[in-house]
This record gives sequence, C-alpha cells and structure tokens, in this order.
Amino acid sequence: MKKQRMPSRAMTRRQFSKAALAATGVAALGVPAPAILAQTTRLKVGIVLPLSGFLAQPGQACQRGADIAPTLLSEMGRRVDLVSADTESNTDVARSRAEKLIDDGCQVLVGAFDSGHTAAVAQVAEQRGVPLVINVAAAPQLTEQGYRTVFRNFPTSPTLVRNGLALMKDLFQATGKTPATAIFLYANDTFGQANKAALDALLPPLRMPFKLLESISYDPKARDLSVEVAKAKASEAELVLVTTRAADAIMLIREMVKQRYEPMGVISPGSPGFYDEQFYKSLGRYADFAISNLPWINPRSELARQLESTFRKRFPNDRYECDAFNVGFTFEAVLVAADAARRAGTTDPKALLEALRRTDLAEHVMTGGPIRFDAKGQNDGIGSVTVQNRNQRPTVVLPKASAELDPVFPVPSWQRRS
Repeated sequence: MKKQRMPSRAMTRRQFSKAALAATGVAALGVPAPAILAQTTRLKVGIVLPLSGFLAQPGQACQRGADIAPTLLSEMGRRVDLVSADTESNTDVARSRAEKLIDDGCQVLVGAFDSGHTAAVAQVAEQRGVPLVINVAAAPQLTEQGYRTVFRNFPTSPTLVRNGLALMKDLFQATGKTPATAIFLYANDTFGQANKAALDALLPPLRMPFKLLESISYDPKARDLSVEVAKAKASEAELVLVTTRAADAIMLIREMVKQRYEPMGVISPGSPGFYDEQFYKSLGRYADFAISNLPWINPRSELARQLESTFRKRFPNDRYECDAFNVGFTFEAVLVAADAARRAGTTDPKALLEALRRTDLAEHVMTGGPIRFDAKGQNDGIGSVTVQNRNQRPTVVLPKASAELDPVFPVPSWQRRS
C-alpha cells in the first residue's frame, strides 16, 4: 500500500513567504494592510431607538430609516448588518440595551433620538471603546464632555435655536408682520432644557424684534396642558414658541383651540412634533400653519431622491414627507458608519474611530455642506429651513430659493380653517 503524500513543510513556508512578501509590498506602497479586507467584511451596527413608550412614534420613523439603509448602501457597495434595540422611552433601558448590543458583537452604535437616552448610550460607548454615531439628539453636552467615541451628525441646541431665530426674522420680513411679544412653552426633559438655555443665551445678542414675556415648562408625559395654555393666553403674547414632541404638541394645539387662544402663530425654533404623521391624523385642519425651523431633506441631492424611492417601495402605506426628517438623519448616521468601515478596511472599533474622525462625505441627504466632524465629534455644517404645515403636509416656505409655497403669517383663526 502506498503511503499518502502529505503536503511538505517547505510548501507551507513558501506560502507563508509569499503572503509576507505581498504584505510587505502593500506596506511599501503606503497602503495599510487592513484595506485588503474592504470588500469582504460586514459592519455590524446596533440601532438604539425608542420603539415603544411615549416616544414610539418618532422612534419608529427613525427605525424605518435604518431598515432601508442596507438596501441603499448595498447599491453603493457598502455592506452592513443591523441589529435593533428598543429603549422603551426609558433612559436606564437605553443604557442596558446599548451594553447588550456591544456584547452581541456590534462594532458601531447608532441612536438614540432622545438626548437623555443618547447621553446614557454615549457613556456606555465611551466605556467600551465603541463608536456612537448620533442620528438625532441636540443637547450640547453630548459633544462637550471630551468623549472620544461620540460623533454627532445633528445640530446642537444652540445651533438649532440660532438658525431657527434667524429664520423667524426672515419670516417676519417676507410677510411684513412682526409680533411684539412672545412666550415659550417647552417640555422639561434634557432636550427642552437645552433649548431653553440656548434661547435665553441667544435672544439678547440676536436682537429679536419681540420681547419674551415668560418661559413655561411642562412634563412631556403630562396628560393635560390646560394650566400652561391658560397662563400663556393670559400673557396675551402674540407669538408662541415651543419645544415639543408629537404627543405634547397635539395636546398643546388642542388646548389652544379649546381655550380660543389665537396668537399670530406657533413656531418651533428647532424641535419635532409638528411634521409627524400623528400630529396630522389627530388634529386634522388644526394641524395646518404650525411652523418648524429645522434641518430638512435636501431636494437637490440625488442620494435623497434615491432614499425617497427606496422608502416608498419598502413602506408604501407611510407618508415619506412626514418621516423624512427622522428617516434622513438615521440613514445618514448608518451611512457615516458604513463609509468609515469602507475606508478603514476593517470593523475593528479602534480603526473605525480613526476613520470616523477623517469623515468627509459630500454626497448625503440632509441640508448643509459635507459631513465632517470637528475635534469634539460635532458636525457644524448642518443648515435649517422653515417648514410650515400646509394642506396637512410639511411644506418648505423659506428660504425662498428652496420654497414650495409662500409662508402664511399671521395664521388664520382656528374657526376659519377649512
């Protein structure tokens, strides 16, 4: 019986020598060896969002942005696998969900819509050395604490409010009507308090044409805002400024209609709620003419058009225009992570962190310049537009170059809306 011929050790050494020589050649060209892996590795992204509880509606809209990301990114040659976790609109749950996603092998986290939830996730990401790409969350402290693993592709509260106030001046000039007084109603959570601090700091230097009479806070989980609206009405303020989410925005408008409080307008200088589908379904004609000053989908972006097309195919029963804000920013967060993995050529978190710091994405979906992060991990290049509800649809009315319709201000009375 013949002996079976075994592979020689010399052959093994030759194979090893060839591999080593190839690696040396790559290094000599100045190309890091991990780049060889660029087409074969798949990035595992943990999506942390409030899919239940009082923040479920916007959280689910964000999730739709995550759900369509793999399809669109695959067409761009970027490979990602997503694992989603529900914060249940609870900060402690957000923390535990982030820990489990990392334990389950996620190399990047994306989330978490609410500033308080995001702060908890950021602490976990920093402790574990895993990148967090923020989709929506504006509290400035998220990028002011010296974290090395946090990257925010979303404006801070001061930026949101500053841009929102500047657009108010444009609104008053465009319509020829200016309120003399204003009042601010805001949810007293992390996001609302950050917006209040920004408003207090920015009003004097920006020399707004109205006087802020008072700021009134409320619990975002409250079931009744009658006292707060009664106080606002008693002030006789001509303009109502708000920081809301959909549920409390609905309660606020309903109570204003009930108490027949008729200001010149209701404007958010940078918060969600007014453009959500839940707002339109619950209020009908009373949803119209509310104004939100905030970042929006860039109509000139080819990638934004592809995003809309992909969304409509995947979710034919959902209105894209009502989800576009949350969908757009969540998709961009996954895009940023996938782009970093492509450039790093590996899914190792340390390499991803370095790649994220060098992000320079010119082609994206939201308004603003290229996505770049400063030393704190903040993208400062995001702009805002004025979105007014018209015919129960979020409609860009300013700046004029991007406007679909002219703005209406002062707004019609509650009784005169058809």
